Amino acid sequence: MKYYIIAGEASGDLHASNLIKHLKLKDAGFTCRAWGGDLMKEQGVDLVKHYRDLAFMGFIEVVANLRTILRNIDFCKKDIIAYKPDVLILVDYPGFNLRIADFAAKNGIHVVYYISPQIWAWKQSRIHQIKRNVNRMIVILPFEKEFYGKHDFNVDFVGHPLLDAISNRANNENTTSFISRNQLASKPIIALLPGSRRQEIKTMLPLMLSVRNKFPDYQFVIGAAPSLEESFYKEITGDSVVSIVFGQTYPLLENSFAALVTSGTATLETALFGVPEVVCYKGSLISYHIARQLIKIKYISLVNLIMDREVVTELIQDDLNPKRIQEELTRITLDESGRSRMLQDYDSLKLKLGGTGASERAAKLIWSDISGES
Repeated sequence: MKYYIIAGEASGDLHASNLIKHLKLKDAGFTCRAWGGDLMKEQGVDLVKHYRDLAFMGFIEVVANLRTILRNIDFCKKDIIAYKPDVLILVDYPGFNLRIADFAAKNGIHVVYYISPQIWAWKQSRIHQIKRNVNRMIVILPFEKEFYGKHDFNVDFVGHPLLDAISNRANNENTTSFISRNQLASKPIIALLPGSRRQEIKTMLPLMLSVRNKFPDYQFVIGAAPSLEESFYKEITGDSVVSIVFGQTYPLLENSFAALVTSGTATLETALFGVPEVVCYKGSLISYHIARQLIKIKYISLVNLIMDREVVTELIQDDLNPKRIQEELTRITLDESGRSRMLQDYDSLKLKLGGTGASERAAKLIWSDISGES
């Protein structure tokens, strides 16, 4: 069968790559064109565009790059028609993918959406567009099935693919080996995960580094995006003595004592590795105020959203300042009771996510759709 897959961010690349592994096991004739990243390319897809050329963050940034975005959408439509896939698989990335879903449905292409857009957070009106254009919606958060059910749309909950990604990673590396291989100090590690987009890193990383001298018994280590160059990070860190590791988010988390994490998928990854964290977010002033008017959720981190209560502290916009970062980082490094409560909540979180096997279950549903086999 011929597959066309679109993932526009690093997390989508990860989850799509694991999905592809299981589709290949079911379909000996698997061929695929895709928009995504290095992990998908490693699975043998014909990569059309890399996600690093697609990621625009915030309302202002989207408007500023609108011409590029529209040009990409037009190219994608023509490429899909030329390729004639048996199925189009869309992975999150709603601003782009919902437009493509509409186009595909009008052209009789079977559309599967794997990892729902967060319409439960904002733009709930998109449910009508999804019901009209998507043949199968596969969701990964437990509360999403109930949300869609309230709108008379049956979806499939398969569990969260991060559990697969973490379970399937390479053999654990002990801290001594990790420190030696990356030429780090012997102090406990505070991981800094400032995101994967240049823009958010430029905003988040200086704030994360602002408290470094307040924690002399720890070393701050930046988990850098593999798609970005070291010089980009060095421009931000300047003369600061801070270590940078590229493409090693999981080994870094595996060997960290605490973490400062930009809101996004990394907040959930950090929790699943059992690392106490502080969630950080700051956007442009205009984007933030627009978002406040539109977003309908109590929390921004997946950890708190899934648990429906505050498990990890979220420092948002003006609250994200050196004083508050220091206070919350102190709480998760020095307060044993605070650390213990957070780790117990992490255990409950894992149970809610439904266990491993999400990628395999999703592949089975997709294969059933296009092959007729159960």
